[in-house]
Amino acid sequence: MDLKEAMRQRHTVRRYTDRPLSAEITGQLQQCIDKINETHGLSIALKTEDINALPGAIRLFLAKGVRNYFIMAGPDAPDTDEKLGYCSAELMLYAQTFGLNTWWIGGTFNRKAVSEMCPDSRVAGVVVVGYGQTQGAPHKSKSAKQVSDYEGEAPEWFRQGIDAALLAPTALGKQAFWITGSGNKVSIRYDAGAFSGIDTGLVKYHFELGAGKENFVWS
Repeated sequence: MDLKEAMRQRHTVRRYTDRPLSAEITGQLQQCIDKINETHGLSIALKTEDINALPGAIRLFLAKGVRNYFIMAGPDAPDTDEKLGYCSAELMLYAQTFGLNTWWIGGTFNRKAVSEMCPDSRVAGVVVVGYGQTQGAPHKSKSAKQVSDYEGEAPEWFRQGIDAALLAPTALGKQAFWITGSGNKVSIRYDAGAFSGIDTGLVKYHFELGAGKENFVWS
């Protein structure tokens, strides 16, 4: 399974089995994290067999079996949220290629406990990873016309980029982004909100994967 196929198969999953991550898969995920952290100046961490990411009530009623997760952390800088969103998309799709499932949590995680695990960084959220009890289901989606516009006839790469962007997970499923294109230049804006930076990064990664980074430049 490549990343494009993983992108089409990945859906949010909130309930997990007790099957542990193998040492081989854990090692592969860690290598991906190390590369991302070095490239983007982040401090993302992987925690396995740990139940402290979520409050007890959430674990009891909503998030069964959650025990592995990525801590999405980085420096306290203006562009950190967008970087974390972008890199979390890569991690989630990479995990999907191993048959794993994921869930991005930005509001209901145990912020105090998780932040103590990354004391020198700002934590934006956690991404649960593991073997889901189900494979999840597609989220309700807007149409391409509701989130994009291209000056003139949109090329195939732009259309494929928008289709991919619509597969990105966003806070509360709002898909509050607007992508425009002209020639090989593409721009994105996102409605202001607590998770707008994270969501912008998530959408950007998906657009790039669908469109092909060689076909355009962000402006």
